[in-house]
Amino acid sequence: MKAAIVRAAGQSPVYGDFAEPTPAPGENRIAVAAAALSPLARARAAGAHYSASGAFPAVAGVDGVGRLDDGRRVYFLLPRAPWGAMAERVVAPVAHCAPAPDGLDDVTAAAIANPGMSSWAAFKERAKLEAGETVLINGATGSSGRLAVQIAKHFGAKKVIATGRNPDALRSLIALGADATIPLGDDEAALADRFRSHFADGIDVVIDYLWGNSAERLLVAAAKSLKEGASLRFVQVGSISGPNITLPGAVLRSSAIALMGSGLGSVPRDRLAADVGELLQAAVTGGFTIPVRAVPLSDVERAWGESESTARTVFTIGAR
Repeated sequence: MKAAIVRAAGQSPVYGDFAEPTPAPGENRIAVAAAALSPLARARAAGAHYSASGAFPAVAGVDGVGRLDDGRRVYFLLPRAPWGAMAERVVAPVAHCAPAPDGLDDVTAAAIANPGMSSWAAFKERAKLEAGETVLINGATGSSGRLAVQIAKHFGAKKVIATGRNPDALRSLIALGADATIPLGDDEAALADRFRSHFADGIDVVIDYLWGNSAERLLVAAAKSLKEGASLRFVQVGSISGPNITLPGAVLRSSAIALMGSGLGSVPRDRLAADVGELLQAAVTGGFTIPVRAVPLSDVERAWGESESTARTVFTIGAR
């Protein structure tokens, strides 16, 4: 069968022939229709993600949309290695599959699933977001952050505050449901003042896609500005600004901050698949949007090396 094959860690996939998978008991065989090129897919293919097996050759891709042998249309997550999602067929545990709604086409479903899952699981499984709470999304201008704004409103957030570096992208978030925006500029004193002002008004949940300096500033501002008796659930999801922070211990001792992560490992994989099933249903009723660029799998070598714009690249495979 045709697939996007990674020969060694750090190498870009090549389009070629790979052995067909055979389902074991408890697995589904899936004819893949669409699979997205996500940061997670890139990191696992490079052997750089903590969840990567490190075994090569392997097929790239972590999730996608396709049909079971009986014709049912499903979303699937983390197929059995070495078969990744970017192939004509994969096998995945039954618990890693969820129904794909009829109101969402394959390409859109594949594009929304991974970036949407990042905040859906963070809100539902980790932060336990409740209707009427206030949310701050740190790094809201990318695909994941833009969906996080929409998903926070879907869960009933009273107020959504978005941060980011691109002023035009930040302004566009107002139309998606953001109630306030904070530009992440170079003036640290002004940024700290803006953070403290919002925490003084009350923030219940932070979803952080950046880590690095802005996360440090957020946590310090929260410790200094949260009102007595107030608490904060800070959920770390991505590390675009850097893998590490320097955090004084007094920040956590002096305030009711619950610091946690959300991702593969912190949420069981069967729960993640079920969460994506709920997310895709909500995308239909809630009208969640994400810019998409559909590319035939045969063009994987060219598309893989291109820098991602605001549009999520989705590889199309087989009949849809």
